[in-house]
Amino acid sequence: MPTFPNECIDLTVTSPPYDNLRTYKGFVFDFETIAKELYRVTKQGGVVVWVVNDATINGSETLTSFKQAIFFKEQCGFNLHDTMIYQKDNPIYSENSRYIQSFEYTFILSKGKPKTFNPLKERTITNGRIYSSNFSKTNRKENGATSKCDNSKKKITNEFKIKKNIFSYSIGMGNTTKDNVFQHSAVFPEKLAKDHIYSWSNEGDTVLDPMCGSGTTPKMAVLMNRNYLAIESAKEYYDLSVKRVGAYEQQINAEFQKAI
Repeated sequence: MPTFPNECIDLTVTSPPYDNLRTYKGFVFDFETIAKELYRVTKQGGVVVWVVNDATINGSETLTSFKQAIFFKEQCGFNLHDTMIYQKDNPIYSENSRYIQSFEYTFILSKGKPKTFNPLKERTITNGRIYSSNFSKTNRKENGATSKCDNSKKKITNEFKIKKNIFSYSIGMGNTTKDNVFQHSAVFPEKLAKDHIYSWSNEGDTVLDPMCGSGTTPKMAVLMNRNYLAIESAKEYYDLSVKRVGAYEQQINAEFQKAI
């Protein structure tokens, strides 16, 4: 990232190593330097989607996730635009001294106000229901207060509403991806990357993953007509991501040539 010009990235979607996983294939995760560089390279109005969790060490969660969020805000200058949850529908059971760990934090960090928000929506249960949007002044009586509904103004519930900020996904190789990426032990769901790329960027924007692992973020950027920059320190994962993303780039180029 130090070779990147200032404010060249529209969106970052990444999931860093954390806690006891910081020594990564011989690479030490320097969080503070990476965080400061992300602020420098992010455009005004750009967003960083930071998916992270806490390890449990000596019976206690480390709170690394929140320490990082505070550093992003207080030491770098990001706004903590939203604290979202990445929920796993089928988490792996690990121990019997606590409830099953089924989520990771997703911090939405913005440089100023986000310039792009394409909200995912879900169907409203009460869609089409008519209700009054206004109430008359309260009439107070000896036996208590009552309010009368003013029927002069009515509204109809919308068919769709913006989704809640808890995004749920099934995990596992059949759900996470259909690609052969068994070499990597922590692939996050393609749909997670897709949903956030859609939400916080537009076609033609540049999407970064500075710890791209198996290449999920750049793959989805390619499929969604975004430009991408991806960095990976481990050669075996770099080779895997180049092969994986390259296959989809070739497929799209072939479809484009066929179309013209």
